[in-house]
Amino acid sequence: MQNQTNSRFHLAFPVTDLEAARTFYCNILNCKTGRESDRWIDFDFHGHQIVAHLVAPEDHPMASTNAVDGQAVPASHFGLILDWDQYQLLVSRLEELAVEFVIEPTVRFEGRRGEQTTLFICDPSGNHLEFKAFRDISALFDKGLDTY
Repeated sequence: MQNQTNSRFHLAFPVTDLEAARTFYCNILNCKTGRESDRWIDFDFHGHQIVAHLVAPEDHPMASTNAVDGQAVPASHFGLILDWDQYQLLVSRLEELAVEFVIEPTVRFEGRRGEQTTLFICDPSGNHLEFKAFRDISALFDKGLDTY
């Protein structure tokens, strides 16, 4: 599939408390809401549509991890790739709001092709979000062995 500048992704994910999700995505991540019902809320996630669907706590999946550059990365996560300056602004905002990091802001693959800065946070339902920025965005889809 060819990448188009007007392409958007859609992601549906489970939450155990819709109002807590609304507060987190709107107040912490500055998302606007779209359509909603008593069972789901659409959020504008930097131009992409993510939809929080209400599930019972016992039906929310548990997250396992994979080792990436010496860290236990949540296997189930989503997020955004920002430019370097946007990423730094987000880090400052999260720190000002005292958001707890699952993985503190860190640089991965330092000095190698694919160098990136990344962080992980959780929403109130335990969904992991990753935000990252590449030193050189042209390395985003490189298959080079030195990136991982």
